[in-house]
Amino acid sequence: MAGNRHGDDTRERILAAAESLFAQHGYDATGIAEVCAKAGVTKGGFYHHFPSKQALFLALLHRWLEGVQASLQGGLREGESVPAAILRMAGILSQVFAAGSGKLPIFLEFWSKATREPVVWDATVAPYRQYRDYFARLIQRGIEEGSFQPVDPLVVASTLVSLAIGLTLQGLLDPQGDDWPRIAQESIALLLQGIERKEVRP
Repeated sequence: MAGNRHGDDTRERILAAAESLFAQHGYDATGIAEVCAKAGVTKGGFYHHFPSKQALFLALLHRWLEGVQASLQGGLREGESVPAAILRMAGILSQVFAAGSGKLPIFLEFWSKATREPVVWDATVAPYRQYRDYFARLIQRGIEEGSFQPVDPLVVASTLVSLAIGLTLQGLLDPQGDDWPRIAQESIALLLQGIERKEVRP
């Protein structure tokens, strides 16, 4: 058990060191030797946890996304309407803003590497497609329950994901510029209002 804790601690030190160095100098300009020196581990210790620098980079990317994925796994709560569920889920953006505070350089580094390396591209795009498909299923369910007009679920889901990504980027670029969690909540509420089924008055 103690050995596992030590291994976890070493892995976290490597991740923290890499995140700092990648953000400061960029992925390509940072070598494994620099990561090991900052983390205080040997190269043998590094390769025990990560087979390559790219694997380390992907681990950072997965860690960035795993909080969002975990928050979406709960799905609809008993008796909860689809609009209410989506607004509740919009609240997780506040966690994304908090987790991303001060990390704009590494966030941009993820996107930069994704444009140049297919493996990173796949790892970056796959979660966003999962989010889009997840929300498309939710929108379809909202149509079936009578909450939404008969819209194209994929179009609405893509808009939701694009809105979330755009607001996240704004929040990272200008963290003090506004109350980004509030804006996220209200923006998504406005989007949902546009597709809500309106009651037809006699």
